[in-house]
Amino acid sequence: MVWVPLLLVALVVSGVSCARVCRAAVLTDARAGGDGDGLSVSEAAYLAGGPLRVTDLTLVSMHRARLLLLAGSGWATVAADTGGRDALERAVLGAIGPDGQSRIPAVRPLVADDASVRALAAGLVARGLALPEHARASVASGARAVRAAFLLTLALGTGAALLVPSGERGAVLAGFSLPLVAAGLCLLIARAETPDYACWASPAGRRLLAGLSPADPLTALATRGTRVLEPELRAAFRVHDRQHLS
Repeated sequence: MVWVPLLLVALVVSGVSCARVCRAAVLTDARAGGDGDGLSVSEAAYLAGGPLRVTDLTLVSMHRARLLLLAGSGWATVAADTGGRDALERAVLGAIGPDGQSRIPAVRPLVADDASVRALAAGLVARGLALPEHARASVASGARAVRAAFLLTLALGTGAALLVPSGERGAVLAGFSLPLVAAGLCLLIARAETPDYACWASPAGRRLLAGLSPADPLTALATRGTRVLEPELRAAFRVHDRQHLS
């Protein structure tokens, strides 16, 4: 039976990938406890979208305070150089540079990698609200592995069904259903653990995020991203999105 080796490959690949994603989920859930004293809007931004979300929040906050001008063309211009009201704003001003003007796509990664953002992340990790880097990497790699296993099992099952006579296809489909269902269920677990494969918050952090009200515009930006902004500000950040896709 030529399809049996293909089934064995599917079983091994699915089993290994499912074990990885389940182990990552268990390790993530082990961080269920956390300091529930509340979140600042910058902390909420990190938990919901990581360092770049913190950067976007800081840029918009400075724009609303008339410290920066964010143009729809994708430029950030210093309107009032007060030296920055906190470390994040000082990081933005430093990234823009002495000329007082820079493109937003150039500013964002510099601020996201600044020591102030890393300190914010470290504080959240210490409180049990954010996942440490190794945990994020483990969950993300497990999610990618189980997705690849699901697609490989589907391809192997389809190929095996085409290789055998029609009378044997029932047995082939039954054999491949086990690894396919297992990989599919683990894929659902991976999706739940890592929305868009970029999870930053621990279970405790997610609970705090779920309790935030989006009524405040900056809180809505922190939790949902730049899509909640008014059109002229969305245009400033869409320049980055277009450059990223090109």
